[in-house]
Amino acid sequence: MENQILTRRNLGIVAGMLTAVALTAGALITSTNTAGADEAANLAPAFTGTTATGETVSLSDYAGKTVILEWTNDGCPYVQKHYAEPVRNMQSLQSEAAEDDIVWLSIISSAPGKQGHTDGPGALQIASGAGAVPQEIILDPEGTIGRLYSAKTTPHMFIITPEGEIAYRGAIDSKRSTNVDDIATAENYVRSALTSLENGEPVQTSATKPYGCSVKY
Repeated sequence: MENQILTRRNLGIVAGMLTAVALTAGALITSTNTAGADEAANLAPAFTGTTATGETVSLSDYAGKTVILEWTNDGCPYVQKHYAEPVRNMQSLQSEAAEDDIVWLSIISSAPGKQGHTDGPGALQIASGAGAVPQEIILDPEGTIGRLYSAKTTPHMFIITPEGEIAYRGAIDSKRSTNVDDIATAENYVRSALTSLENGEPVQTSATKPYGCSVKY
């Protein structure tokens, strides 16, 4: 009888150990799957588009470089705020990016008949008049690229690392207004993120809620 009790106890201990091992293995698998999902979710979606000069470009063309995506609409007062004289906030960021060999792509996802829609020559004329210096202006009238990135506002900013990951997405800065005077006292999230990347540091603010006019899909 005593031996039977001991045997039952031993079986209980073994069963408990097997359960613990199974739970640990399950937790490790779940953790691994979650990490993989997070990494995949952070990868910048690949795209191909047509520029204002009629050329075809793909995100893969800039592999190994930092890339900035800027959704824009020249009729939007929030966009106008960041391009306005004398501050030229957006133009300054574009110039700084060019000096650091960072690719800047301005994307127009306004549909035909909607605010901000334009053709190639029109887009080039708007950029020239504003003193804008993106590396390329991509026309996205079908909204394919915009929807791919879930671009919601103009402006809506994305920073993609040389490894193809989105390091920052969201608003250009912390002052959600159309007042040019607010630029001076706002935290520029794009500039802060670029500084962190340049210094090899984690981006402290990697996502914010964008503000501006809705993208005119």
